Amino acid sequence: MPEKFMKEALKEAQKAYDIEEVPIGAVIVKDGKVIARGHNKRETKKQACAHAEIIAIEKACKKLDAWRLNDCEMYVTLEPCPMCAGAIMNARIKKLYIGAMEPKFGAVGSKVNLLEDIKFNHDVEVEKGILKDESISLMKAFFKARREK
Repeated sequence: MPEKFMKEALKEAQKAYDIEEVPIGAVIVKDGKVIARGHNKRETKKQACAHAEIIAIEKACKKLDAWRLNDCEMYVTLEPCPMCAGAIMNARIKKLYIGAMEPKFGAVGSKVNLLEDIKFNHDVEVEKGILKDESISLMKAFFKARREK
């Protein structure tokens, strides 16, 4: 079942790609249904915090009329950065599914592991490598196209 929802996150990543944003997508799931979606919009919005995860969290909070997303899971195509890992923890997301790891800025195992190595007041379960090859392929295609411009 994680593949089903990661495919939805990949659709969001493709939306980012289509508007020339770094192709990262995220969805938030509650009770087996997608309740929020987000994709990278940093360039579009000219905002440093317009990451896929942050956008999805904001939409989920609005939909549920709550800041706590205790019974929710997030699927994201690329390992979250420190800001997004903190937001995931602060939103009390139950479980995080990651597509590909991010060796330069990843904060869930690559550079640091904010969700597993450090004990905060909320634990987030993490599963890595869901449709990893698809996530990596989209990123590689994006940066190849960017270099060719």
